[in-house]
Amino acid sequence: MPSLTHGTDPVRRSPGAVERERVREMLTYLAAALPRFSSPAARLLALQCALRADSQGHVELPEGFLRGMRLASHAAPWHELEHAGWLRCTARRHGRTQAQILDAAILHQAPGRQERARAAHWALHPTPLAAPHGAPPSMQLAALVLAVHTEASRGSADLDDLTRLCTADAASLKDLLDQFMHSRRLVTWRQDLETSEVCWQLPPAQG
Repeated sequence: MPSLTHGTDPVRRSPGAVERERVREMLTYLAAALPRFSSPAARLLALQCALRADSQGHVELPEGFLRGMRLASHAAPWHELEHAGWLRCTARRHGRTQAQILDAAILHQAPGRQERARAAHWALHPTPLAAPHGAPPSMQLAALVLAVHTEASRGSADLDDLTRLCTADAASLKDLLDQFMHSRRLVTWRQDLETSEVCWQLPPAQG
């Protein structure tokens, strides 16, 4: 079973860096804990459940929250996570979905719940790179993965790492990167054919 790692002292980190690192750690963990080609929607849902769960693995997500993630009317991601043995839905009532996470490593994660909640909120609107409004889960997940590998206006990661975290093949990932360019979320991106490293650059910050 994969293990969770934990970030270093947050005092010396830049604003948002702690949340970004926490989300990066959880995305890396989920890439190993869930089936290789679990859907982007299931991966995004698992991330929010993991970061918002209490110490017993209980999590409750209101319908409005799921609607904001474009998952309110979709049962498939829940079914994926249940089929994988990662969680069990315990109730759906009063506009809320309650679940019990079955992954033992999630039950012993650190840091505290408040810091994890901040990371969960950051993951919904990652900076400095967020998906366009109304984007499908594949683009939301890709934006989040790029964001956790971006410092200031530049980012880089190994192609295999990106495809694993985005639950996509290389061709699909490159298409997503092109879409970010067309939507002006990225200025440019390139792949080093010798090292397989993918690099990208964001537009300059406004203001």
